[in-house]
Amino acid sequence: MHNPQITVLMPAYNAGKYIREAITSVLEQSFTDFELLIVNDGSTDDTLDIIQSFNDERIVVLNQENKGVAAALNTGLRHARAPYIARFDADDVCYPYRLQVQYDFITSHPYYSIIGSGVDYTDVRGDLIFTWQPDALSHNEIRQLSYKICPFIHSSVFYKRDVILNAGGYNELAYTFEDHFLWAGILKHEKAFNLNQPLIKVRLNAESITIDEKWRTGKFRQIKYNTLRKHSITEAEGKQLSEIGIKQLSPRIKKGAYYALIGKKYLWNNYQPEKARKNLIKTLSISPLHIKNYFLLLMTFLPERTLIRLYHLAKGSFRLEETELPTAVLNQKELNYGS
Repeated sequence: MHNPQITVLMPAYNAGKYIREAITSVLEQSFTDFELLIVNDGSTDDTLDIIQSFNDERIVVLNQENKGVAAALNTGLRHARAPYIARFDADDVCYPYRLQVQYDFITSHPYYSIIGSGVDYTDVRGDLIFTWQPDALSHNEIRQLSYKICPFIHSSVFYKRDVILNAGGYNELAYTFEDHFLWAGILKHEKAFNLNQPLIKVRLNAESITIDEKWRTGKFRQIKYNTLRKHSITEAEGKQLSEIGIKQLSPRIKKGAYYALIGKKYLWNNYQPEKARKNLIKTLSISPLHIKNYFLLLMTFLPERTLIRLYHLAKGSFRLEETELPTAVLNQKELNYGS
């Protein structure tokens, strides 16, 4: 087989509910010179059966024992045959023009190494919640962002494979923010750009390994931001992050975080107070001690103009938009990486 121009790199762990739609959206791309490299990270559900039900020579499957998303991505990078990598997650959906748009941009602007994009966020059923557009588009704007803010949605990113490999790939100690940690170092030397256009749909779901940042413990956030600031992480720090994160993988915490995030998005980003209220009530029924959600629930009764004013005041003071989103998506979205 000839070497393709693009490797679509998809890690998958217990993604049986969504991976068929994700694969189909890649195979239906208008740009066709690609391989879809799926790293099956020790799935125990029907993920592999669904992958093997497709009859398309562009699909390549690598099977490994469960090691986590960063390790799965590093495995994929080592085996990718294309010079360009389109990151993608097993519960998201590519718009048909995604690869063509990003390939055309990076080949006509070869001084950029990383290209991100806007995304449409959906709930677990695939219904649109809101459209996210990057705050920083140009390289200079991206460089000016706080180190606490991840500049890209991970599953929308398109980059030069050799640049990432030369940087050492993904750090497997940076539990759930391996991409953010990578960008923190690589953007000191490489240029990047964000396209405003939404090119994928990112599915928020309660089965994700990544949860709303506000549901993380204070210790987790302290370690995370300290490692991002200094751009180094020790094995001891990585172990602490993993231990804290694993303790938060209970269905109760993940469901509570999921409904809280959707409630906030319907409140702040797509004013639909009834939907916001419905989701906030669900999260309070699951975790009634999250006091902040009571205040958010009361805010759903405020008029839209007042909420918009409050939102912009809060964003200007505290960068609320970035800190309220799960930073590995919104930072990232490994919000797609199965539990």
